[in-house]
Parts: sequence; C-alpha cells; structure tokens
Amino acid sequence: MSTQPFVIERVYSAPIQKVWEAITVKEKMKEWYFDLAEFKPEVGFEFEFTAGDNDNFQYRHLCRVTKVVEGKTIAYTWRYDGYEGDSEVTWELFPEGNGTKLILTHSGLETFPPLDSFKKENFVAGWTHITGISLKEYLEK
Repeated sequence: MSTQPFVIERVYSAPIQKVWEAITVKEKMKEWYFDLAEFKPEVGFEFEFTAGDNDNFQYRHLCRVTKVVEGKTIAYTWRYDGYEGDSEVTWELFPEGNGTKLILTHSGLETFPPLDSFKKENFVAGWTHITGISLKEYLEK
C-alpha cells in the first residue's frame, strides 16, 4: 500500500466556529459522526468507539488526541483494538469566503494489516461519505 496519506477537502456554508463545534463537541459529533462515550479536544485525551465495515463486522477504534489548535486543528491517532497499525486523522479548518474549508488528512493507512476492511479505498469511501454527506448535511440543515 502507498505511504501517501488520504487527503480530502470540503467547503461548507457554515462559519468555522460551527464546524469546530461539530468536530469537537461529543453531543454534536453523535448527530453526524460516531457515538462517543466521551470526547474532549485536549492533547492526551483517549477515546474509543465501535464501528463496522460493509459486512457488519464491528471494530473497536482506539484513539488519542495528539494536537489541538482551538478553532483550527484537531488530530488524533486511529487504531483498531487487536490489530497492528497506527494512523492519524487530522482535521484542519480555514476561512473560505462566508464558509469554512476543511482539509482532512488520514495518514498511516499503510500500517494496517492487508485485510479487505483496511483497504485504502474503504477509507476513501468512508471519509468521502462522512465529510461530503454526513457533516455537510449536519452543518447546512
């Protein structure tokens, strides 16, 4: 697998503060992202959630916040309980006219085992849906 990270850009018709809250406030994240038991945008904060692939196999995701720049950037590790590999997801926000540009980078995908569930195209499909449909609909409702 290529060591190139997956990067996707989106522009939303919403102010940065609204997007920031959508990606860092647990109650708001639950509406469009994952149902997290706890989440704090603080470096070192660890969180987890369970989500599955198209075959309904559920994976326990283990994450730790690695970077926070209030209103601009949040990054966290992303790995799977019981599997090799460590990756990192970074959300960066930029003003774009009256809206917000998001650049999401998921690096380290090549560190995961060569299982169908961990193929890059599955991450591409997942992040494309999450950023292009779920988050967009949440922000623009």
